[in-house]
Amino acid sequence: KAMNNVVLIGRLTRDPELRYTASTGTPVATFTLAVDRELSREKKQELEEKGEQTADFINIIVFGKSAENCAMYLQKGRLAAVNGRLQSRYYEDKEGNRRYVTEVVANQVKFLEWKDKSNDMDIPEGFEPVEDDNIPF
Repeated sequence: KAMNNVVLIGRLTRDPELRYTASTGTPVATFTLAVDRELSREKKQELEEKGEQTADFINIIVFGKSAENCAMYLQKGRLAAVNGRLQSRYYEDKEGNRRYVTEVVANQVKFLEWKDKSNDMDIPEGFEPVEDDNIPF
């Protein structure tokens, strides 16, 4: 039996982009999470001084009502947790070149931050904020 499960916590690098599939009208949201690598403070500072990457940038795709919620309530810089599966696929670009994509297809997205200092957004009905102390990992 195979297993394909991915759990990530990171900050959005841009606002989610919402589209609808042409065939069924299913909502699809895409965004990228910046997930910090587990590095000591010294190693992180050393890499940053060299201009090297200290985070991984993971493409996320979400379908259905979750996609609409992500587009409505997530923003660039917000902390989110994603549970899903890793997917690899390819497509041909306009020039006919084969392009490969690896992304996480999210089954579940948890909003770990609801407000930033400049926006006192109300928590939507049916959702509740998660305090850092209540995260089990």
